Amino acid sequence: MKILGIDEAGRGCVLGDLVIAGFLAEAPDDELLRKAGAADSKALSAKRRELARSRLADLGQAILRRITPEQIDGGNLNTLEESAIVEIVTETRPDVVLLDALGHPRTLPALRARLQRQLPEDLEPRWTIEPKADATYPMVGAASIFAKTARDGALQSLVDAFGELGSGYPSDPKTKAWLTAWARTGAPWPHFVRTRWATITELAQQALL
Repeated sequence: MKILGIDEAGRGCVLGDLVIAGFLAEAPDDELLRKAGAADSKALSAKRRELARSRLADLGQAILRRITPEQIDGGNLNTLEESAIVEIVTETRPDVVLLDALGHPRTLPALRARLQRQLPEDLEPRWTIEPKADATYPMVGAASIFAKTARDGALQSLVDAFGELGSGYPSDPKTKAWLTAWARTGAPWPHFVRTRWATITELAQQALL
């Protein structure tokens, strides 16, 4: 039986891509995955995430989809993320999909129905969609590891050109300091900034005062 775990990294960020990762394995051994480091990536240090990624690579297949700030600015975040999930499921054709919940629990039945409608007619996996699935199911934890390390690696590659960016979340003091400094220059926002976010609009307005 083919099991597919899916999770994302960077949904609430103002900088960088939203990364959706799938982790596929045939009859996975949950205990082996846990020993390799499969867990909620947010609970691990960067060093432990990188180590887990290298170990998990031998236990399954990782599939990544990236949604750019430009796409997010020009579209609907939920629709874009759901489309990426459908692409991963269609590509891998699993028997079971384990997905970290997108939104409030009461919206999950409708989410499942929307995702299923977009799949090919001959593909009907069994869906499990739950909050905190990355902490409950090692397959989702593994996907979480790959999503987070891919996003952090991409963000780190921007540091040399643009300075210390922090994590990309608006609550991060380093990210906020960088955004504030850039807004004061009056220059257009770089390509990796999600300009429709309220945080960005407010900073741009404050810079004009």
